[in-house]
Amino acid sequence: MVFTPQEDQHQDAYQQAQSALLDWYDAHHRDLPWRMPPDALKQGLRPDAYHVWLSEIMLQQTTVPTVKSYFAAFTKRWPKVTDLAAADRDELMAAWAGLGYYARSRNLHRTAQIIADDHGGVFPDTEQGLLALPGIGAYTAAAIAAIAFGQRAVVVDGNIERVVARWADLQTPLPKVKPDVYRVMDGLTPDHRAGDFAQAMMDLGSAICTPPRKSGDGLTVPSCLICPLQPTCATTGEAAAVLPRKLPKKKRPDRRGLALMITDSAGHIVLERRADQGMMGGLDVFPGSAWADGSPAITDYPLSPDSPIAALTAAYAQGQRLNQQVEHIFSHFRVILDVEKIDIPEQKPDLPAPMRWVAIADLPQLALPTVMVKAAKLAKIMA
Repeated sequence: MVFTPQEDQHQDAYQQAQSALLDWYDAHHRDLPWRMPPDALKQGLRPDAYHVWLSEIMLQQTTVPTVKSYFAAFTKRWPKVTDLAAADRDELMAAWAGLGYYARSRNLHRTAQIIADDHGGVFPDTEQGLLALPGIGAYTAAAIAAIAFGQRAVVVDGNIERVVARWADLQTPLPKVKPDVYRVMDGLTPDHRAGDFAQAMMDLGSAICTPPRKSGDGLTVPSCLICPLQPTCATTGEAAAVLPRKLPKKKRPDRRGLALMITDSAGHIVLERRADQGMMGGLDVFPGSAWADGSPAITDYPLSPDSPIAALTAAYAQGQRLNQQVEHIFSHFRVILDVEKIDIPEQKPDLPAPMRWVAIADLPQLALPTVMVKAAKLAKIMA
């Protein structure tokens, strides 16, 4: 049965859940570098909004263990938001390499500049003010407002979505269940310690109310017996494991293309700077066929004779087509790239824009997408 806080008979369940979860969080919260421990918050201290914002942007589509090292590197290199605002964008994007979704790093830089230039280096403390900044959506604005500024905001990420769907027995599949999840989380969120409560829900979903995983006996079940919400939860065991329900995933289509490793006699290689808008925007890539900008209806992308790089490659001997291919999975498709090496017996001949020569030794310091790093390693251009 789905219950709501508006129903008097369920008011006690909501209040019990709030109290139990906050007590559990006080004793079992994760120690994360961007967090302020509950005891410090109770003494009136608040976490650095810059740290909260930076971690939340990094955590989109990335795991906590991975983010810890990136967060440490970023805050050491750019201790304040004003330092990040003044950073060279290419250096920032290179530091972001490995976190994926590079539009986030461009928005990160732009937001830091707006905070520095228009807000005196101080973050807005309301959801509305935060939503006006590049790269900050509804979830991130609510998380920053609640965690950094103690505002009552309804925070719903993937972990919270799962915990709420199970606690309230929400049977509607994703994504249609999202409004119900928000409504229940709104009823659960206390006026006091809203940030702690949101982080408690995140920790609960990470440690106890975990996603199902296939095992020899079927799906693993959450650890309901040690869950602080178990006395008020509407599901348990296998009934909980299947929630939130998901519609069958559509199979990702494949795209096939070509990546060219064009080197000269003095240890340089050709890179192409992608436009800011679109896939891998603003990043350096190895030139090749147009798979990244292609239509979902097309699967094969050979090198076009009209492409800017075609004239250069046509002037030299046929490249060495490697026997292996590089595969990489993006959110909406898988790409399979043939990697071809072309050695030019002279130093840095002229290139058509937007291509340039760079030293092969400098590749590890540049902002290369993961798929390009894979291609370079396959071609033994990078270790």
